[in-house]
Amino acid sequence: MAQGAQITYANEVARKAIHLSSLLIPIIYLQIDRYSAIVILASMSAVAVIIDVLLQRHTATRAALMPLLGRMLRPHEQASSKLRLNGASWVLIAALLSVVLFPKIIAITAFTILIVSDTFAALVGRKYGKRRFFDKSVVGTVAFVLTGVICVAVYGLLFPLPWTYWIAGAIGAVAGAIAEAASVRLRVDDNISIPMSVASTMWAFGALATMLSQPDFASIPL
Repeated sequence: MAQGAQITYANEVARKAIHLSSLLIPIIYLQIDRYSAIVILASMSAVAVIIDVLLQRHTATRAALMPLLGRMLRPHEQASSKLRLNGASWVLIAALLSVVLFPKIIAITAFTILIVSDTFAALVGRKYGKRRFFDKSVVGTVAFVLTGVICVAVYGLLFPLPWTYWIAGAIGAVAGAIAEAASVRLRVDDNISIPMSVASTMWAFGALATMLSQPDFASIPL
């Protein structure tokens, strides 16, 4: 998260386990059309934001939910003095923006990297990180890049996709790792900055490759 506040490692593991369940979003998106995905994600995002508002502004809702969710919320997410969305809301908003703004393969890749690589970067970085890289750790950033490249390889082999996709995805994974590592100073929630960085990088590389008459991966139907 952009604020960099810490919860216990056990609660971090629990939080990231829930985070990994968001992989259902790209899996489902592979089965449905873009319009349906937008409708579903917009509805889910609206519900998540409403729950956030109630959690921070409605006393009865806060009393009911905080005993269940409080241990996995970061301090800034628990505070009721200023309205802040929690990670789950930002994840859904990020998924919605990815689907709205980018071609399907780019949206799916960027969002998968967000879920998988952010999880490994957080857990590895907090467990073994000693040396700093921007606001996070070197080892966490390396874990992010490696798992991001693995995500790209999985999709590249699954469909299969041309070499331009592999290069774009690898460069995008590096861009996402930098966005994650610099999340505090950027003052943007990393659930937004990561997929937007990955997707924008992939889109730009894809556009350049197409201009140079190299294989176009962005418009390949899935």
